[in-house]
Amino acid sequence: MKRILVVDDDLGILDSTRQILEIDGYEVETASTGGDGLQKIESTFFNLALFDIKLPDMEGTELLEKSHKIRPAMKKIMVTGYASLENSVISLNAGADAYILKPVDPDMLLAKVKEKLEEQERETSVDGEKIAGFLEEKLLNIRR
Repeated sequence: MKRILVVDDDLGILDSTRQILEIDGYEVETASTGGDGLQKIESTFFNLALFDIKLPDMEGTELLEKSHKIRPAMKKIMVTGYASLENSVISLNAGADAYILKPVDPDMLLAKVKEKLEEQERETSVDGEKIAGFLEEKLLNIRR
């Protein structure tokens, strides 16, 4: 089961997003502050995280940068009601894999989450194939 973290200071959005994702079969944890979200990222594996760009204790882009350093393979999607070219550029440069505008359409959210998780699986598969190829080559060299 894929694990998703949702970080948003709006408890209504947290609850509705959690419900939408759980109905689709994901295991979901939530956090209402950047600090709480960061703590969860440090202690628990998540395949994907959704970050609000405005949080009470830090900017979502700061949380994005910190989480990218801790879990670079985790897919990260920024969610904002404050759309701007500057925010989107900062988010993408800080490691965001996608950028979604509020109010979030549930079908669009699920489609984007699915797309990013499939992307993650392809990346993991390629990494596994590279490792297998490397080991196979090393074994051949040892046998020679």
